[in-house]
Amino acid sequence: MNRDIKNTIEESFKNGTTLTKLIYINLGIFLAVNLAIAILSLFNIDSSWMDYLMLPAHVGTLLHRPWTIITYMFLHEDFVHILFNVLMLYWFGRLFLQYCSQHDLVGVYILGGLAGGATYIIAYNLFPRFENQVLFSQLLGASAAVMAITIAIAALAPNQTVRLFMFGDVKIKWIALVSVAVSIIQIKAENAGGELSHIGGAIAGYIFAIRYKKGDNITEWINKIIHRVVNLTKGIGGRPNMKVTYTKENDQEYNYRKKQENEEIDRILDKIKSSGYESLSDDEKGKLFGKKR
Repeated sequence: MNRDIKNTIEESFKNGTTLTKLIYINLGIFLAVNLAIAILSLFNIDSSWMDYLMLPAHVGTLLHRPWTIITYMFLHEDFVHILFNVLMLYWFGRLFLQYCSQHDLVGVYILGGLAGGATYIIAYNLFPRFENQVLFSQLLGASAAVMAITIAIAALAPNQTVRLFMFGDVKIKWIALVSVAVSIIQIKAENAGGELSHIGGAIAGYIFAIRYKKGDNITEWINKIIHRVVNLTKGIGGRPNMKVTYTKENDQEYNYRKKQENEEIDRILDKIKSSGYESLSDDEKGKLFGKKR
């Protein structure tokens, strides 16, 4: 690889947003996997080793490959599949970051992937239709994770519009509804497992948005785990671990803070009534959705 291109990619990844990193990770894994498949095929080695990265529907197999609940959501084999997922992630990820933080984006991506994987496994072990398929069925792709982000932003800002090719400006809520409807209808088709995972991701994204509006971020535990893993790897690499301390409020301090927050929300709502939502600053929008910027 040309050194300038390599340096450009490294700088873009290092200094880019979390959205940029997620896209690069998906593309990087796609290229690495397909390069490995191509090289190994020269030695008549098939791609069965990918089974150890895909999510198995069979619970017994999953217990021997627990890491696949994470690896599957970054894994793609087909070019059209990853192209569609990356484009959806880019479009709706950018909109998501207008209302939520970069940490929230990672949290919803992982949450959607986990929910999609869980829905897939439960369905294949519950419904009679799949009883002859459960032993050899496997799931891969970021579709459930991307669906979670799409539905989350649609629930947070349903009337936000995007330009959709020949259709012109379309409200996100209609895109979200069509996406979910298509997945439900396509359950009867060959890729039933993938469509079921989409529905699981959609449910996770919707629950995130509803709770987020109420000031409850259900992805905090995911980011805490990620931070611990990152700090652990830094510690192993010889760097000091990050130490985080928490200060507990007493009842008086808590009540005063909540009173101030409620008064600020009332002021923002009055501003919307008089001047419209677009008159809000980024900081006010963040406070409206229960997030500190």
